[in-house]
Amino acid sequence: MACRLADSMFLSMGPHQNPIRSQRIGTHYSSGICYLKWDSLPQKGIKRQRFLTRRNWTTVAKAVAIPVAPSSPDNAEYRKQLSESYGFKQIGEPLPDNVTLKHVIDTLPKKVFEIDDMKAWKSVLISATSYAFGLYMISKAPWYLLPLAWAWTGTAVTGFFVIGHDCAHKSFSRNKLVEDIVGTLAFLPLIYPYEPWRFKHDRHHAKTNMLIEDTAWQPIAKEEFDSSPLFRRAIMYGYGPFRPWMSIAHWLLVHFDLKTFRPSEVKRVKISLACVFAFMGIGWPLIVFKTGILGWVKFWLMPFLGYHFWMSTFTMVHHTAPHIPFKSADEWNAAQAQLNGTVHCDYPQWIETLCHDINVHIPHHISPRIPSYNLRAAHKSLQENWGKYLNEATWNWRLMKTILTVCHVYDKEQNYVAFDQLAPGESHPIKFLKKVMPDYA
Repeated sequence: MACRLADSMFLSMGPHQNPIRSQRIGTHYSSGICYLKWDSLPQKGIKRQRFLTRRNWTTVAKAVAIPVAPSSPDNAEYRKQLSESYGFKQIGEPLPDNVTLKHVIDTLPKKVFEIDDMKAWKSVLISATSYAFGLYMISKAPWYLLPLAWAWTGTAVTGFFVIGHDCAHKSFSRNKLVEDIVGTLAFLPLIYPYEPWRFKHDRHHAKTNMLIEDTAWQPIAKEEFDSSPLFRRAIMYGYGPFRPWMSIAHWLLVHFDLKTFRPSEVKRVKISLACVFAFMGIGWPLIVFKTGILGWVKFWLMPFLGYHFWMSTFTMVHHTAPHIPFKSADEWNAAQAQLNGTVHCDYPQWIETLCHDINVHIPHHISPRIPSYNLRAAHKSLQENWGKYLNEATWNWRLMKTILTVCHVYDKEQNYVAFDQLAPGESHPIKFLKKVMPDYA
């Protein structure tokens, strides 16, 4: 049951409440009266009345109980409210349990799986020319235009990553040796070892949004959060204001440790590491020799940070939202995780072009064998056949604010509990983000 306040303010809450609201809600029913703790009311679009203010927000608001539509993921009006609250265009209906990933794959046109060498090498040309143009802009730009040049160049070099990403999924060329060579070379400007990343990324696709097993973003475990004050402070910054660059930590900690790979993988990992270290040993000194230390910062480090901004942002937007659950292995369902738990997000066209449509991401998770240049056709097919189950957004401030200030600590019932709910006295980074980040979609 939900309730309508006397001033006609509508609340749609129920047994499947959304994570932002449900973790704060306190509702009691008695003799046809609904009591809501005012602290629990949704924040977006609703202003607290001053006459209800008391210490710790413990005042209750009295409202007449009026039956309304149930608040569950099956209710269209409820999902619409969640979409607006989170910054989404659409939150998909829950996928039926009897739908399998094969059912979804079988609805895709066969042509979206076809490799086109011309289109593949066209993407290489786009990335090479846009990256070269970015370096030229850096060399010519006055200091006050350098941020724009870095933004372009960091985005352009992200395109190299997407090309290597296609190679890793065997969707770039029919010649697997060509794919390994192109993938390795495409990753070198990023100091990314190709084979270690490929092995870890395959696991992300096999275990998308599976607790512990997924190698991409994971919610923080409550036990970890409580384990150490130092860790708690660090993770609040890492999952808060520094989250758009946290892929740097992932890059360092995951891809260079031989002990984390299977014995059958170690030989290929060592070859990739040798290539990366050779690039560092030769390329970096040449940059410094030609342009000095500041030149190394201008021409390599700043675009590298730009790339990691997109790497972190794309990855967390793809699979992180208050309504998208992480599940344990015994509860996990592949079709739900890949179709219903992956987000399609539209970005400005220049970003889409330079990054080869990597954010048309739902079909990529339905089948990683779809080349990047066929993702839009595949997504159109998914919209026609499975459209009501899709999560879709346009990149906006409210979406980012939701992820950075809400999606923190794992909770089985609510999906996430925010840091400032668990440790309000320590969560200054999250309070800072809530205060300074815009809230428009």
